Amino acid sequence: MAIQQIEKSNPEYMSDEQLMLLTVHSSALKGRGNISVYNAYSDSKDLPIVILMHGVWGNHWVWMHLGGVHEVYNKLREQGLGEFVLVMPEDGSYYAGSGYLPLKNFDFDKWIVDDMLEGVIQSVDCVSENSKLFITGLSMGGYGALRLGAKYADKFAGISGHSSITDVNEIQDFNKEGPEFYELAADAAEAEADIVYWMQKNKNSMPPMRFDCGTEDQLYQGNLKFKARLEQAGLDFTYQEFPGGHEWPYWNKHIEDTLRFFDEINKG
Repeated sequence: MAIQQIEKSNPEYMSDEQLMLLTVHSSALKGRGNISVYNAYSDSKDLPIVILMHGVWGNHWVWMHLGGVHEVYNKLREQGLGEFVLVMPEDGSYYAGSGYLPLKNFDFDKWIVDDMLEGVIQSVDCVSENSKLFITGLSMGGYGALRLGAKYADKFAGISGHSSITDVNEIQDFNKEGPEFYELAADAAEAEADIVYWMQKNKNSMPPMRFDCGTEDQLYQGNLKFKARLEQAGLDFTYQEFPGGHEWPYWNKHIEDTLRFFDEINKG
């Protein structure tokens, strides 16, 4: 995988002095992918990176401009949270949501873990290959964060998911496409889409992992089943549930839990 070109926003024309926008020409996507980066102009070096993944109908901008994650981050910084760079990639703009999976014609998996990260490291001076990596997401992005975090366990220092799809078949509850829409690459592992498969495969290198779900969320029962599977497999994790549904007020509130969780790992 490789990137051919990066377009980078000019800070002189940005209304938020800490926001950088990137467009990366990615071989994994066979096209262009967009990324929002917050706290991109810090004077610090080798800052830890938090990757925030969006849901089925979202894009790179939603975590900030629907979820206000930058405001949550700034508030927590005033309360003693350590410094991070928030990296918000698009999923690859596949019609019905990519699932961040390695599909037959487009490798949305490698877009995130290879090309997207390479583009950010090349473009943002305050991060580097020495930066710790954390990954989180909501809904389909929660599925992507849990699966990629487990598949590439040795890359990440912490994993979190909010209101996560925990079985790839649940994606059709949002995009109305059946699982056959997600034709995996020919060389994909037999259980490629199964989060638990990767957690078991990489059990000895798994970083700390948490996930949460609202008790009024349509994915609540799926999260409980996923929790039971993890317990049955003897895997380590933290699960929390709170009042709330599948909506931005819930994610705006509980992204605090993720940022504090990652901060404890980073400081510990």
